[in-house]
Amino acid sequence: MIRYDALESLPVREALPGLTRALDECGTTVLVAPPGTGKTTLVPLALAGLLGEGPERRVVVAEPRRIAARAAARRMAWLLGEKPGGQVGFAVRGERVAGRHTRVEVVTTGVLLQRVQRDPELSGVDVVVLDECHERHLDADTTAAFLWDVRETLRPDLRLVAASATTDADGWARLLGDAPVIEAHGAAHPVEVVWAPPARAVRPPHGLRVDPALLAHVASVVRRALAERDGDVLVFLPGVGEIARVAGLLGDLGEAEVLQVHGRAPAAVQDAVLSPGERRRVVLATSVAESSLTVPGVRVVVDSGLAREPRVDHARGLSALTTVRASQAAARQRAGRAGREAPGAVYRCWAEAEDGRLPRFPAPEIKVADLTGFALQAACWGDPDASGLALLDAPPAGAMAAAREALLAVGAVDAAGRATERGRSLVRLGVHPRLGRALMDTGGAGAEVVALLSEEAPREYGDDLAGALRAARRGGDAYGSRWRSEVRRLRALASEEVSRRDAGASGREAGASRLQGGTSGPEGGTSGPEGGTAGPEGGTAGPEGGTSGPEGGTAGPEGGTAGPEGGVRAGDGDDRVAGVVAALAFPERVARWDGGSYLMASGTRAEVGDGSALRGAPWIVVAAADRPVGSRHARVRLGAVIDEDVARWAAGALLEEGEEVRWADGDVVARRVERLGAIELAVRPYDDADPELVREALLDGLRREGFGLLRWSREAEVLRQRLAFLHRRVGAPWPDVSDEALHARVAEWLEPELSRARRRADLERIDAGQALARLLPWASGEAARLDELAPERITVPSGSSVRIDYSDPQQPVLAVKLQEMFGLHESPRVAGVPLLVHLLSPAGRPAAVTADLASFWRDGYKGVRAELRGRYPKHPWPEDPATAEPTRHTNARLRR
Repeated sequence: MIRYDALESLPVREALPGLTRALDECGTTVLVAPPGTGKTTLVPLALAGLLGEGPERRVVVAEPRRIAARAAARRMAWLLGEKPGGQVGFAVRGERVAGRHTRVEVVTTGVLLQRVQRDPELSGVDVVVLDECHERHLDADTTAAFLWDVRETLRPDLRLVAASATTDADGWARLLGDAPVIEAHGAAHPVEVVWAPPARAVRPPHGLRVDPALLAHVASVVRRALAERDGDVLVFLPGVGEIARVAGLLGDLGEAEVLQVHGRAPAAVQDAVLSPGERRRVVLATSVAESSLTVPGVRVVVDSGLAREPRVDHARGLSALTTVRASQAAARQRAGRAGREAPGAVYRCWAEAEDGRLPRFPAPEIKVADLTGFALQAACWGDPDASGLALLDAPPAGAMAAAREALLAVGAVDAAGRATERGRSLVRLGVHPRLGRALMDTGGAGAEVVALLSEEAPREYGDDLAGALRAARRGGDAYGSRWRSEVRRLRALASEEVSRRDAGASGREAGASRLQGGTSGPEGGTSGPEGGTAGPEGGTAGPEGGTSGPEGGTAGPEGGTAGPEGGVRAGDGDDRVAGVVAALAFPERVARWDGGSYLMASGTRAEVGDGSALRGAPWIVVAAADRPVGSRHARVRLGAVIDEDVARWAAGALLEEGEEVRWADGDVVARRVERLGAIELAVRPYDDADPELVREALLDGLRREGFGLLRWSREAEVLRQRLAFLHRRVGAPWPDVSDEALHARVAEWLEPELSRARRRADLERIDAGQALARLLPWASGEAARLDELAPERITVPSGSSVRIDYSDPQQPVLAVKLQEMFGLHESPRVAGVPLLVHLLSPAGRPAAVTADLASFWRDGYKGVRAELRGRYPKHPWPEDPATAEPTRHTNARLRR
């Protein structure tokens, strides 16, 4: 029995005529409706014709999270007086509740993406509603792009609706072919904003770390809200760990029950949260409660102001979830939870002045996440570089290149980026391509470990992958139940892929004609926001976010069940299976103990905790890692012990053996090295190094340590200074002799000495001046003018030959005793530049500095004479130096 009273109370009902008219006329539309107006529940029922109006259609609603998909389906079924599985059903990874009479099916975006890959025409589907599109999850953006492609090329009758409460409506409208924007101005209840910043500054989030002081403040704000307001309190926190810590800080609230809701929460808890409680409740939630869900009884929201988003650490080749400031759009969504049923209040744990500095929308995952899975989806769709896809944001070129490199390494794409049969098999598995590769290469024997790595495991499982596997088997919690379901799904799919491969080997032609993409077995979907590759709550692996693998790296063997050298064998224990699977998925993260930390094949260093079961093992593989505040190294959050044979086998593509000649520790080092990526396995010195490699090492040494490695006599240094002066003053043809210029022309001036050198000692014997003279302009004849333009010495009035100091190429210096310059009215010049004359006292100390002798004799000399005459009475101090006889002798010598 349809609950018309509940349906008629939903404000979005007024927008239905405009929405249906837009779809009939244009086929696409953008629906903007505030939270609580019924866009998720009423609109699909109306479009499907289940309310007694309009034609009968089959509608698919895509939600970003499993909990939202189930809740929306339950709510719509309740409005129709049914249970899920009748006219309204749902499908999430590993679970489908729907039947042949189902007209509205709510699915996760990952499931829908798999369906579109399998059946691009979406046979039997009339309308697709992309709900909460403002969240910009990678699966959702990809699905939207594929659906637009389908509508443009195969199904012009397919209707598309992009729906959200807060979104870039104009951007989505452009993406969907200038679709009309329909707005529903529902009768939202007023929500009072209470600014509740911490009394003292807290440290900003870093990685997965949140300042405990902020969590303590959130707990105190919750207590304040309970005292000041009526109704249930919904608290937004970034992750499961923070929820647990705040729950611990709240303790027993007495009059209020504390519930925790997130993607890993048991179904019973999720149901309890979405149903009215018998007593007051405090619901601690992640961003799963931002949209699509109505938590009954909530009148107050406490917003920590934090969220989790995926990020790629390019420097370390790791990707993981990281804690960020929530966007303005997310803050509005969260606040709206308090006004769905009655007037409410939101306590924001930051200052009002900070609010305007928050980002407007969440960062699109396509800009910040690991794109390996996306690149494989695009390749299987037939658009390897995604250039033809209708995307709000283009994928970064660097991230796409790294993703293609990773896919090429596992055999998922060919050299041109086109999907291989193996790549299409990996897409059908519905997990990250790295994990899919491990599943296929172990023939399904690694399904348990792959399932464990596909979704964030509880932190209490520890950092030892084998130990976490045993804990999952024992676990009677929601995670354990979901893990077992995923294991069954993966085993079934792995078996089908093996059968498909075997059949393909005997009938390539039939295999080639199969539809690109597709999925089989239980409704799968890619690893999406709820425990998948790039979701807000669960990365590919590891506690509180884990990682989804470096963008790149290489993988080892490409096909078949792992062999006896390093793979899974009958009777292998958990430790070996866990290690092999993780090494196949993350070959560049096999790591060897080295100097107090582990050095990965990728070159990144990682540390394990003091009490870790991994600590001290000669070899491990890192399945998940992050970087603690202030640490230069990564921290292992989930890993497995392996042996060297497994490391060599799984990361075989990184194994290299060859000659290495380089400049190290101040000299040329020649050795034969066997290495696994950055890990040196064996090193042997050798003497018969390739002369060209030696030459390059010597040049590297000169670049690092400078040309001071050569033998520089006083004459050589002066020659370089004179040439630098002429290059600055005259220019061509006088050469630039800076380090950069000399490196650029090293073959012109340092050969053949360099070609004969083998080590540092040989460089030290090279006469730099003799080599530098090769750069003089001999061909033009200008070299002969060197002494004319920049003489090494100059004859002063006394007859002395005095050296010119060219160390300052802007103005050379002539240091000479004052008495030797008597009678000279103008400062001497070189290449037209007046010398800066340092007039020295009889003791050789500067008495005056001038570039204008005439001015000095006229104005400055009197003061110098008065000061020094009494100190040096044996030397001449005439009253008129301009006419005096220059001399380098004392008065006594002059009288003789």
